[in-house]
Amino acid sequence: MSFGKRMAVIRKEKKMSQDELGKEVGIMSVMVGRYERDEVKPSIDTAAKIADALGVSLDYLSGNTSQLLEKNIVKRITDIQQLPTDDKAHLFALMDAFLRDHKAKKAYATVK
Repeated sequence: MSFGKRMAVIRKEKKMSQDELGKEVGIMSVMVGRYERDEVKPSIDTAAKIADALGVSLDYLSGNTSQLLEKNIVKRITDIQQLPTDDKAHLFALMDAFLRDHKAKKAYATVK
């Protein structure tokens, strides 16, 4: 999927108009439409502002990853990377246990 198509899908999911997105990014709504139709490509600075306004990573918006990473999750990952090694190990153990339990519940819910 192209930058413009991803941009349009996310904007619509967030129930945001082209005008609202344009105002938040500092561009005219006409340009938002041109980006969404893939008529032109935004500068890297504008693309970063669009990603920020939509609350997604620039990697997702530009198609470098198919994994939609929400901005708040990326921020948490960055915060985790700055923790001391022991604290990271404790946090990962807790996360692993939670994820394991979630997967088990999901697996048993489908097998009846």
